[in-house]
Amino acid sequence: MNPEFEALLDYLDRSRGCDLTGYKRTTLMRRFRGRMQDIKIDNYQSYLQYLQHHPDEYQYLLNEVLINVTSFFRDRDAWDYLAAEIVPKIIANKQPHEPIRVWSAGCAAGQEIYSLLILLAEALGIESCLKRVQCYATDADEAALQQARKATYSDLEIASIPPHLLEKYFEQTEQGYVFHPTLHSTIIFGHHDLAQDAPMSKIDLLACRNVLMYFNPETQASILVRFHFALKNTGFLFLGKSETLINRRPIFTPINLKHRVYTKSLKLELDDYLSINPKYPKNQAIDPETIQSYFWQTAFESSPVAQLAVNLNGYLIGANEQANRLFGLTLDDWNRPFQELEPGKLVGSYASMAKFYRNHRPVTLKNIEWNAAQSTRYFDIAIAPVFNSKKQLLGIALTFLDKTQTKQLAAKVDLTNSELAKLSETLQATESKLENIQMELDSAHQEIQLLAQNTHN
Repeated sequence: MNPEFEALLDYLDRSRGCDLTGYKRTTLMRRFRGRMQDIKIDNYQSYLQYLQHHPDEYQYLLNEVLINVTSFFRDRDAWDYLAAEIVPKIIANKQPHEPIRVWSAGCAAGQEIYSLLILLAEALGIESCLKRVQCYATDADEAALQQARKATYSDLEIASIPPHLLEKYFEQTEQGYVFHPTLHSTIIFGHHDLAQDAPMSKIDLLACRNVLMYFNPETQASILVRFHFALKNTGFLFLGKSETLINRRPIFTPINLKHRVYTKSLKLELDDYLSINPKYPKNQAIDPETIQSYFWQTAFESSPVAQLAVNLNGYLIGANEQANRLFGLTLDDWNRPFQELEPGKLVGSYASMAKFYRNHRPVTLKNIEWNAAQSTRYFDIAIAPVFNSKKQLLGIALTFLDKTQTKQLAAKVDLTNSELAKLSETLQATESKLENIQMELDSAHQEIQLLAQNTHN
């Protein structure tokens, strides 16, 4: 181990929040040296000093370290297998209108997520794909994410796309070939560190190709646990051809080893969860809070109602899938001021968040009206404080109970009762008229009888 290089990594972690300690040292050192040669620096200590005095250098370094080598339908045989065998199984496991969730982890410049989306659009049809498919594309490299969001590629970059798919899913412009703009809207792009950040959830197809091989075995194992957590029980993991699974337990089973396609196998155990933090002392007594944190994280993610978490500074730090769908939240909304987001505006118009933080008491806002783009909805919003084991306030949790159907049903009942009341009044008036008519008929009948008697006499 090189102390000067480790000091450099420690500086990047402390000053930039960039933890590269999980990457293979040989790979890291080779790429660091490549960047250092470009700027004529020959040792790590001097390079650390250079980083301290040149803030822009950090981005140049990341571009060198996080090399993004990818292409459309890379390793074509594997993609053909995915289209013929895996995508049909995913669709068959779903109800006709059930969503299909896809995650490209380490998406680089976007070729992989667009390749996946093309396969699904070909299988489902574009219209059905737009309604059902939800895609997540994440990477630790912001520059690569910007390229992926643009979805614009050169003649060389689109060379591996079959002509009929190129014509169907791309438009040629002066800037290059642009991916189908409507399908593009189904993708949520976001910065994500595989070794540090929480995974997506309820994923049907997770593609992470030729990324794991840059991490050391311990970090690979912790990432694979995250992937296991992310996938549904019927989901599939799609790796690159240069990668093999490394884990102390076989938590994945190969479906096709040649094409690196796997499904979930054994369930996760506590040691698997603990591997998410490789620095956790193995001989230390297990903290019950560690177990509880994963339990509550799972409960939060799988809740059938929309839930949000906001920290003491008023920033959104968590949202489950129901909340993402309801309010159109993306990964880019995390760590934004809650009051700037749609749910924050909704809550803020009815309650003072500052007052809630002072009182530390649960509050439920009843029948809150939300005028969405195409409809009006109603919610009961439960706001509860969240404390740690030392009774210190960490933030708040908000739960949105949709009362729209109940409200609509109550309105229908009121309308029905009103109509019944009017009908009852009409019936009463009709009965009164009928009684009058009957009396008139009786009177007329009596007069006819009298007339008949007089005529007979």
